Amino acid sequence: MRDFLNRVLNVRPATKGEAKKRLQVLLIHDQVDITPAQMEQMRCEIVEVVGRYLEIDPESMELKLDKENGKVALVSTLPVRRVTARAS
Repeated sequence: MRDFLNRVLNVRPATKGEAKKRLQVLLIHDQVDITPAQMEQMRCEIVEVVGRYLEIDPESMELKLDKENGKVALVSTLPVRRVTARAS
């Protein structure tokens, strides 16, 4: 039944690597004590601020926390459509 639903909904099962990456993201978020709601609020605010200078594609935006060498970094990818002249 699950295979049927996955085919109908065009959902592919998560690979071992994808599952591991999702777990790492959850652990990092837990370590920095930030809720999913806070991450979403931060994402919206970043889109708003960057949008003053650049037209970006918010649907393709990636925002994540990475941990390396004991430090947490905010890593984002903001696909830019074009530069705007409406800085305020």
